[in-house]
Amino acid sequence: SLIKNAITDEPPLSVREGGMIRKGYNEELTNIPIALHLDHGADFEICKQCIDGGFTSVMIDGSHLPYEENIELSKRVADYAHERGCVVEGELGTLAGIEDEVVVESGHESYTQPEQVEDFVKRTGVDSLAIAIGTSHGAFKFKPGQKPQLRFDILDEVSKRLPGFPIVLHGASSVLPNYVEIINANGGALKDAIGIPEEMLRQAARSAVCKINIDSDLRLGLTAGIREHMFAHPDHFDPRQYLTDGRAYCKEVVAHKIKTVLGSEGKA
Repeated sequence: SLIKNAITDEPPLSVREGGMIRKGYNEELTNIPIALHLDHGADFEICKQCIDGGFTSVMIDGSHLPYEENIELSKRVADYAHERGCVVEGELGTLAGIEDEVVVESGHESYTQPEQVEDFVKRTGVDSLAIAIGTSHGAFKFKPGQKPQLRFDILDEVSKRLPGFPIVLHGASSVLPNYVEIINANGGALKDAIGIPEEMLRQAARSAVCKINIDSDLRLGLTAGIREHMFAHPDHFDPRQYLTDGRAYCKEVVAHKIKTVLGSEGKA
């Protein structure tokens, strides 16, 4: 992503464009609130550039740092953001898998420690908190034969310690089988791709969790549409042709999640 480019005095093009696009949508579609969020901000500078560029929300991911350093970095971002009307998401605990440049090897992930959350939120001033309860980034979250498990006991304890505070889950794609089947039927080789059961996401959405991050399912939808199109039309080379089908599946995934999984229909 261009957002992850080397830090310069001038914000990367995608940061500036993001702010301009959001501003244009807000002016044209005044009845639809548009949020623009930076996911997994790696450091203060990239968060600052996005805030200055018009983003409404940023995540500072200091979860890989020692606890006190995570607090120091998250507070610095929160202080800067709040002065400019931007909200901030922090993170405690780490998820296995790959998300942008964030790489955590399996076996090195760590659950959120509930006894830390009150101190972290109080000292940093973040507006929401991403926690680790067993989700992971990517399409291969569990091994064949392994029963998917989420630590709802941790979520419940965090909710008790932070009543009413917005909680976030990352790495929550379900790896919907129908899109995997379309990909594999059209030249793909996604073997043993297993995600988070949607009933578990419904349970999380009924609790203190206010945001559930879903990325891999969208990638699968886009890839399914492109592969299906190219298999049926091997002579096509115009991206406007095959991306139209990919976007259609992406839209289908989003509508499904909003209406039947996350319980967020009609809440914009």
